[in-house]
Amino acid sequence: MAEVALWTAQEHQTSVDLADLYTLGRKLGEGQFGITYLCTENATGLKYACKCIPKRKLSISEEEIENVGREIEIMRHLAGHPNMVTMKGAHEDATMVYLVMELCEGGELFDRIIERGTYTEAKAARLTRTIVGVVEACHSSGVMHRDLKPENFLFETMHEDSELKAADFGSSCFFEPGDVFTEIVGSPFYVAPEVLNRQYGPEADIWSAGVILYILLSGVPPFWAETVQGVFEEIMKGEPPSFAADPWPNISDGAKDLIRKMLNPNPKQRITASEVLQHAWIREDGVAPHKPIASLVQNRLKQFAAMNKLKKLAIRIIAEKLSEDEIGVLQKSFAEMDRDNDGAISFEELREGLVMAGTTLQEAEIFDLMDAADVDQDGLIDYGEFLAATLSLHHIELEENLFAAFQYFDKDGSGLITADEVLAVCGEFSMEDVRIEDLIHEADIGHDGSIDYKMFVTMMRKGNGGVSHQTMRTTLGITDVLVLDSSV
Repeated sequence: MAEVALWTAQEHQTSVDLADLYTLGRKLGEGQFGITYLCTENATGLKYACKCIPKRKLSISEEEIENVGREIEIMRHLAGHPNMVTMKGAHEDATMVYLVMELCEGGELFDRIIERGTYTEAKAARLTRTIVGVVEACHSSGVMHRDLKPENFLFETMHEDSELKAADFGSSCFFEPGDVFTEIVGSPFYVAPEVLNRQYGPEADIWSAGVILYILLSGVPPFWAETVQGVFEEIMKGEPPSFAADPWPNISDGAKDLIRKMLNPNPKQRITASEVLQHAWIREDGVAPHKPIASLVQNRLKQFAAMNKLKKLAIRIIAEKLSEDEIGVLQKSFAEMDRDNDGAISFEELREGLVMAGTTLQEAEIFDLMDAADVDQDGLIDYGEFLAATLSLHHIELEENLFAAFQYFDKDGSGLITADEVLAVCGEFSMEDVRIEDLIHEADIGHDGSIDYKMFVTMMRKGNGGVSHQTMRTTLGITDVLVLDSSV
């Protein structure tokens, strides 16, 4: 591994025993090559993030060795930008390469999107201004990022107005004007059509930033299908993004204009980073409105209303087990709607809350949402019902949450949920008037009066109103897509 030593023998990068310099703490995240841990500098007590890359993972190919070396070089090259994570140093020992970087404790942009659903236009404009500012700095320095996505941007602190920083340059590369790249690199939802055509340049980064903006405003990607191949085919159609579904009718023409220009399928006609930053909607003194785009509560109530009763009950179980940190946004929303502080939301309070959030729903539609959330049918939405009805698909579809909910139903530990067990859980949640046979029938794929774990998971993940963030992060959230169907 002499190649690795060449990276770390420069300036203050040396071959050392990392324990002499730093103490590793909890795991912060895991990427393509290695795991990132919290680390504390022994001499100063200052905290950093340390990306630990096993050398055995770099021995697979020369290309992987070059990728990690290039990431170090690019982070040095871009050092000093306020919205890029700073590298403190690179070290190695006999088995590992260590990249010690600035610590960002505010979490991923991806996770904040999950919790908020959508942002106000002004907030989305501010975040996009930061992202495109990073792109402009990269391009002016001869660097193409090639994997822009919300997971690769971290908030410096947990504060609402924290600085956002680009944190992963593992797929980035240097370029000269006029260079044409053919290697397919990126993540499916965010990859530009010319990348799939194997003829691209830095314009591809603007496309990816445009996809992020679309997601910030709507909560879903502009091009969606059930498979990676299907996503690629949607991107390759060359059609403009759709603005027909909610919340797009309530979003300003300025935002839509910018997105169209960023998602122009022709890279030669696509807007540049500098032009994006000069657009009237995105400028710091621009025209992006501050009013909420759509009600997070309204959107999730609609999703919940379409679910079967057993699924609603399972979601209630999941919601009860989540920590305050995981449901903080929903706690705040409940408190804002519960005007009389009696621990429950009446129809009048729900209607007033949705109207204040800019709803265009008719009273009958709001009543239907109320009826769907009021699982015990007592005329009020209590706190538990509210959490269940407004929980994000991310929480609902997490494997550990699904397994915990299944175990809650499976009282005897047999691996099957029976009608008697469902009846017992219904009693715990004051749902005595429901027909147990109907609940079982809605989810019982085998029609034998019981539900196994596979059936339960299928029920919980089916028909969730479009793409979930869990799907975006796992099923399709892969990097370095190199093997494609010949039809793409």
